[in-house]
Amino acid sequence: MYALLVLDIQVGLVHGPEKPWRCGILLDTLNSLMEQARRAGAPIFLARHVGPAESPMAPDNPLTMLASELILSGAEVVFEKQRPNAFVQTDLADNLRAHGATGVVITGMKTQYCVDSTCRAARDLGFDAMLIADGHTCSDTAAMQARDIVAHHNATLHGPFCQVINAEDWRF
Repeated sequence: MYALLVLDIQVGLVHGPEKPWRCGILLDTLNSLMEQARRAGAPIFLARHVGPAESPMAPDNPLTMLASELILSGAEVVFEKQRPNAFVQTDLADNLRAHGATGVVITGMKTQYCVDSTCRAARDLGFDAMLIADGHTCSDTAAMQARDIVAHHNATLHGPFCQVINAEDWRF
C-alpha cells in the first residue's frame, strides 16, 4: 500500500514573498490526491517544516501552519520536521510502516530541498518512492526558473531514486 506524503504546504511558503510556481494548480492537485487517498483508505501524512522556538520558523508561528487551501478531513497525520529530509529526526518511517505502507507518494515543497532529499531517502529506507511530477513546486531562484528546477528534478530523480508519474495517471 502507498501512503501520500505532502511536504511543507505552509502559510509562509504558499503566501510568502517568493511566490511558488503554479501554486494554485498545485493546491488543486494535492487536494485531489488527498481525496483519492481517502477513498482508497490510504494514509495521508502532512509535514510542517519548523525551527527553534525563538526563530521565524517556530512551531507556533502562523507562517509554519498548514495552508488553509488544503482540504483536510482531520484523519491526516501531521508531523513536524526540522531537516529537508522528512525521515531525519522524525518518526515518519515507523508511522508509514505502522499504517501498512510499503510505498510513499511524495508531493509538496520545495522541489530542490525537501522533495529531493525525501525522495532520495525513501528508497534507502526500503520504501517504494513515487514522485508526482506535477505535485511539487518551488520558487524561481537567481540561477534557474522554478519550472526548470521542477523539470530537472523530475528527470534526475526518475529511475535511481523514485518513479515519476503525473497526478492524473496515479491511482492509490
